[in-house]
Amino acid sequence: MELGNDTEISEFLLLGFSQEPELQALIFGLFLSMYLITVFGNLLIILAVSSDAHLHTPMYFFLTNLSFVDICFTSTTIPKMLWNVQTQSKVITYEGCITQIYFFLLSAVLDIFLLTVMAYDRFVAICHPLHYMVIMNPRLCFLLVLVSWTISILNSLLQSLILLQLSFCTVVEIPDFFCDLSQIIQLACSDTFLNNMVMYLTVVLLSSGPLAGILYSYSKIVSCICRISSVQGKYKAFSICASHLSVVSLFFCTSLGVYLSSPATHSSHSSATASVMYTVVTPMLNPFIYSLRNKDIKGALKRFFMMASLKRSVILDLEKCPRLQISKSQNK
Repeated sequence: MELGNDTEISEFLLLGFSQEPELQALIFGLFLSMYLITVFGNLLIILAVSSDAHLHTPMYFFLTNLSFVDICFTSTTIPKMLWNVQTQSKVITYEGCITQIYFFLLSAVLDIFLLTVMAYDRFVAICHPLHYMVIMNPRLCFLLVLVSWTISILNSLLQSLILLQLSFCTVVEIPDFFCDLSQIIQLACSDTFLNNMVMYLTVVLLSSGPLAGILYSYSKIVSCICRISSVQGKYKAFSICASHLSVVSLFFCTSLGVYLSSPATHSSHSSATASVMYTVVTPMLNPFIYSLRNKDIKGALKRFFMMASLKRSVILDLEKCPRLQISKSQNK
């Protein structure tokens, strides 16, 4: 790749959160813990839904997709960051950076669409319960997920291809723990008008529409909940909606704040902190908010582990049987 100063950029430097050596162990432990919680929490959801036929419903179909995407989302950035902290290196190759941006954008946009689809699913389930299975039929569910994947892939491909056209100067320090699209564009020496236009256009289009859909769905849900006569049922429904909306608000507010305010502010610490909120914290909270508090998920996991334990004990008993028969024959 030819640059304005006749040098080739083969790598970038991820500055991360702190340059102080004594904080590196704390950062490594904290992010490793959050990553493991995210991965195992979402894997448990996928395991529970796939192992229990009673959970093969539209709601849990979308949940498993969200869990898979959340694992990919965090796996795009956190392992590389942990490796850099462990090896005391800040380097990421040019090819690695472009690849990370592609999969990061793919997972982020998929998260947005799946959260929107899940809000619509809850709206139909609560406000139109008698027609739920007719409206949310398998064909529609598959199409909603397919469209989400298609738009996300096309957006990531477009952003990555036009990013390849940029030239970079000798300053290649990224004030974050991963290759963020807005930060990379700011480092370019060549004209970034097209990149900025495409980035802000896609941010507005791919966030305003889904956000409006989520707010509309939950406003209708709240309206339906208000008609519930039982105080306990009303309180339970409101608490669930509030927890869902809190995660959605955290994801949208921090992600939009990072992208829409990036040209106006150069505070690397605040930008990195906001990035952690929607790249690490939200995927970690999703299993607890959406599923692990759910009695159906808990019941499915309990049955799965009971069956696994039962199968293991049966196998051990079968292994012991030939030994018992041999010992008896020898005694005779």
